[in-house]
Amino acid sequence: MTDMIDRRSVIVGAAALTGACTMGPRPGGAGTAATPFVTVEGLTLRRHGAPYRYAGANIWYGAWLGAPTAYGDRARLSRELDRLQALGVRNLRVLGSAELSPLKNSITPGFRDAGATYNADLLAGLDWTLAEMARRDMTAVVYLTNFWEWSGGMMTYLYWVNGGDYIDMNDPAHPWPEFADRTAAFYANGQAQALYRDYIRALVTRVNGVTGKPYAADPTIMAWQLANEPRPGGSDAVAVPNLPHYYRWIDETARYIKTLDPNHLVCTGSEGLKGSIEREDVVLAAHRSTAIDYLTTHIWPNNWSWMEAGNLAGTYDAGAARVADYIAAHIRLATTLGKPLVIEEFGYPRDGATAYDPTIPTTFKDRFYRQIYAAIEADVARGGPLAGSNFWAWNGEARTPHADHRFRRGDLGYMGDPPHEPQGWYGVFDSDASTQAVIRAHAAVLAKG
Repeated sequence: MTDMIDRRSVIVGAAALTGACTMGPRPGGAGTAATPFVTVEGLTLRRHGAPYRYAGANIWYGAWLGAPTAYGDRARLSRELDRLQALGVRNLRVLGSAELSPLKNSITPGFRDAGATYNADLLAGLDWTLAEMARRDMTAVVYLTNFWEWSGGMMTYLYWVNGGDYIDMNDPAHPWPEFADRTAAFYANGQAQALYRDYIRALVTRVNGVTGKPYAADPTIMAWQLANEPRPGGSDAVAVPNLPHYYRWIDETARYIKTLDPNHLVCTGSEGLKGSIEREDVVLAAHRSTAIDYLTTHIWPNNWSWMEAGNLAGTYDAGAARVADYIAAHIRLATTLGKPLVIEEFGYPRDGATAYDPTIPTTFKDRFYRQIYAAIEADVARGGPLAGSNFWAWNGEARTPHADHRFRRGDLGYMGDPPHEPQGWYGVFDSDASTQAVIRAHAAVLAKG
């Protein structure tokens, strides 16, 4: 049972974010030059007294593989980490929370339900994952909930406190943007916020059962992330009046984490402009808090209809131009705020409209990866804020047993493609030699400093 928190700050009506928070210096200040923790100095991430730039990956399912249970597979986790290390991958973005949920396509088991007794097996799986990453000198970004349904997320927190009301993403009876608009009520719901903070406290103050090291003292963790892709809403009609609640949630939650753990960075997990009703002022306001150490952005040309999966040859170039503009916009925003920037999700389909099988080529996907990596390398060369990236996502040796490539509850071959998506849609398999060659080449460039 975790202690109750003072709920006044999350129950009172939200006000606009008005300035710097009142905590001490951000990680990366004086006296941290040689620290093994990742810190911030101006536009640069630093570690061990040197700039820290990395090629990274998303591997949300690490804790599931690391769990000492029938659904865990520690031998596979070790193999996957070895493969990633061989590619030069230095940072992994992993899921540190999943809310056991009635939502369709949500992952089971979860780290928690509505109670205060959390899943010891998944927590042990996260312990194991971090311990194995430490052995390979990798760092982790751990996200603490999800705006979307596939790990339960904010809609599930609301379901726990509102009498059991929820809607599923992509339910024809509740078309877009209803799911996003209703999920955004999370930021102003005091009861949901209290449950969320209870879990944050339990995780951030946890002691790793493998290493015996408190999480707050473990330099394997690079950053705590408030959520995966938080948005103020789906429509302007909901998002705009919700902005004060959203800004306040970011600032106060980040400051709360810093009171528990002053050693680690904190970031939002935002997609950037696409998660900010396409407004630069929203991105700036959401990241202005001094408790937020760096910016994140995600890039999904297929999801955003910047290209057509069924006509990659005819639409790739137009999409690539929009990608270039999107990256440039976020470099400008990060520079304005004086903070580093990470492209922590980017994904592209295989060659074809419904191409999920690892035997299908990755010609255009490889081009897209090269574009992202070239932009990072160019920005690093000119001293800009881009510090690294995490491709979405590592599938490794997993293969779906289903002809329709859909995840079914109980499947144990976890992929980077989460349960609401076709298995193989965006992930990188261990057999994707050409994509891996692109990743390896980029990692080698960054490793040279």
